Amino acid sequence: MMDKYKTICIAGAGASGCICAYFLLKAGFEVTLFDYGSPLRTLLPTGGGRCNLAHAEYDFKELAKNYPRGEKFLYSVFSKFSTYDTLALFEELRIETYTQENGRIFPTSNSSKDVREKILNAINKADFIREGVNEITQKENGYKIKTDKAEYFFSDVVISTGGGKYIKGLNHKIIPFTPALVGLDADIKTLSGVVLKDVYSNNCKFSDDLLFTHFGISGPLTYKISSVKTKDSFPYKLSFDLYNKEFDLQKLLNENPHKDLKNILSSVFPHRFAEYISGGFAEVKAHRIDGKTRDLILNKIHNFGVNITGTNKGEETVTAGGYDLNEINPKTMESKLYPNLYIIGEALNIDGFCGGFNLQNAWSTAFVAAESIINN
Repeated sequence: MMDKYKTICIAGAGASGCICAYFLLKAGFEVTLFDYGSPLRTLLPTGGGRCNLAHAEYDFKELAKNYPRGEKFLYSVFSKFSTYDTLALFEELRIETYTQENGRIFPTSNSSKDVREKILNAINKADFIREGVNEITQKENGYKIKTDKAEYFFSDVVISTGGGKYIKGLNHKIIPFTPALVGLDADIKTLSGVVLKDVYSNNCKFSDDLLFTHFGISGPLTYKISSVKTKDSFPYKLSFDLYNKEFDLQKLLNENPHKDLKNILSSVFPHRFAEYISGGFAEVKAHRIDGKTRDLILNKIHNFGVNITGTNKGEETVTAGGYDLNEINPKTMESKLYPNLYIIGEALNIDGFCGGFNLQNAWSTAFVAAESIINN
């Protein structure tokens, strides 16, 4: 039975906070959302403005493998609210979806703005106070909420602030925030604009597309690497296999004896990159390339080294770090230190790869917290 005396504060009106509000409102509770800015503003740039809502992985343990931090914690969470449940939620919100060949799930409108409007319409009965929560203090039968303008009291509090936000007053351990899913600075700027498909990271053991930029490297593969290595100290060296399948360079040389090396490699790589990797042998004819030179080029292709000096400031889309998972109950999202205090979404020390995984964490943890409040 619903406790009519519950008063619920949600600190942070991002994806997890708004969906938590949706489930609570649906159950008949009164909800107050606090945020210093417009609700769901951080949803707008997701998926390049198309809003990558989720990923078509329906085995919760396989889904959880896409989170460098939080994998085991998410087993319980995803078993309660899966990708199937996410699709049902968006159907309920009248947001039709489709799935790309790579498993990424998008709204058929291809519009983050459309998703934002429909979620906000669904939670229009919530009170929204445009103030950021700065401090939370435990009191008898609830919590005092202090913003930059006023003080409030609530029986239950949900913390759903974005990455990098810290609320004073609680004795929770916070894992320091660092950028994840971010471009990496490297001294290789002459290749800016070149895109290589299906490149393999020799360091991290996975493959995806690699983009060279004016500051270094970016794109899906770089984001995965930056997520895995977010705690590594700079500088460090990365190694890539640029052609992640059998590559018989000698056969190409034999079949094109009078072609320049750069033109031969252009049949495999973008022309500008082929010229770069050919180095001082770019205009040497194939029949003049000896075994030592061939092996030198092959080594460059299969062990392409890049020296990483830092992250590209301002490009990060997700942060690693947040409230320590050891102090949160994964079955309820309730703090183990404070009763009726819940922590969800990116406020947690959970982050996933690109592909809808971070929003899945938001939807699922929001549901689990709401269900716990409803049933508590």
